[in-house]
Amino acid sequence: MRKLFMFLFLLLPLSGVAQQVAPFRSGDRVAFVGNSITDGGHYHSYIWLYYMTRFPEMRMQMFNCGVGGDTALEILRRIDHDVFSRKPTVLTLTFGMNDSGYFEYNGDNPQAFADSKVSESRRNFLEIEKKLKEHTSVRKVMIGTSPYDQTSRFNNDIFRRKNDAMRRIIAFQDSAAQANGWEFLDFNAPMCAIHERFQTVDSTFTLCGSDRVHPDNDGHMVMAYLFLKAQGMAGKKVAEVSVDAARSKVLTAGNCKVTGLKVKDGKVTFDYLAHALPYPLDTVAHGWGFTRPQSRITKIVPEFMDEMNSELLTVSGLSGNHLLTIDGEPIDTLTAGELASGVNLAAYRHTPQYRQAMTVMALNEERWEIERRFRDYAWLQYNFFMKRGMLEANDERAARAFREGQKNDAWVAAKRDMYNKMIHKEVRDMYTRQMDMIVDRIYEINRPLKRCIELLPVE
Repeated sequence: MRKLFMFLFLLLPLSGVAQQVAPFRSGDRVAFVGNSITDGGHYHSYIWLYYMTRFPEMRMQMFNCGVGGDTALEILRRIDHDVFSRKPTVLTLTFGMNDSGYFEYNGDNPQAFADSKVSESRRNFLEIEKKLKEHTSVRKVMIGTSPYDQTSRFNNDIFRRKNDAMRRIIAFQDSAAQANGWEFLDFNAPMCAIHERFQTVDSTFTLCGSDRVHPDNDGHMVMAYLFLKAQGMAGKKVAEVSVDAARSKVLTAGNCKVTGLKVKDGKVTFDYLAHALPYPLDTVAHGWGFTRPQSRITKIVPEFMDEMNSELLTVSGLSGNHLLTIDGEPIDTLTAGELASGVNLAAYRHTPQYRQAMTVMALNEERWEIERRFRDYAWLQYNFFMKRGMLEANDERAARAFREGQKNDAWVAAKRDMYNKMIHKEVRDMYTRQMDMIVDRIYEINRPLKRCIELLPVE
């Protein structure tokens, strides 16, 4: 009985996602500003993938504007050069993981340390707030950072109550959003709620990695889900088709067009043109140090497919079993009862439309990989060269400074191969053209195609 109770408890809908963020519009240029969680993570890429597949005619641009290790102070120092230079129409801002500090939480006076770090972060954020107010045409979305997991028991290396200090930083972000009429979304509380649910059953569960800081791909997909849900996307179906075979009638054609319905001798055939593609979920982990795939979202948020990825086919008035084919390709053999209850086509990874969406996903992942090179380049520019008065110098003097700096700084040394290439403008321009070509191609191939759906009676 206890196991059954816990299973049902884990299936309860997420709370804490009532904040509303306006959906993006065609032509938007969205800058996601943050630290390494944004820099090396996928949540912004997953959000864009949703728009690429759900709204294929709404072209927009999204930018990774994260830099690893940043606090509000570092964001303040680079925001003009790195963010506003991109002419964003929407800016999201998250910080707090680095602002709140680390090892001192296990020291002699953790409360005093937390107080000082929160105060310091707030002072720096007030300066960012002044900058944001200057850009009146840019929509601002404050994002409460993903949590530091201080509750999982996969090891004993825990900075006690660090996330409590982060919650205080999130609170002044929320207050600023209310005072300025900006939008606000909290990742922290809903992700902590997921931790609490699953850790009741498995004390070692975490959405974050082995450092308790950086969410894995599944955690980033949870973040994308929370963002999209706050934008009101829950319940918006990929498409919905309902057919009464007994009366040869199309009852529902939601977000799609159904033509040429024929019913004869138990065989049902029609043409189906959806206005969206199903949302593809990657089964491969991507990103440095990540081990869990994006597709694990369906285990963490069981309602994800119903809420965010429903391509529903319902056919009533049949008897027996039927083979479902799409463009002549066998998909599944279904009972009349299953068809009458409704089948989510997005759950099948081998439908032609899902494979089309996976092509979009693969191209978007390649774009993400190239953009990551620019974020490593940005780290070097803002954390090394800017401090030496050589921001974007990219000349022999800067190269000499780099060669000297890498001797005593492992983080700088780790960027050597990247910098040896990207010091050259031609290389940076080539990478930019590659990303532009990928995005162009995505918006060429993401338009849904007309599909022929057949239900063939089988013994």
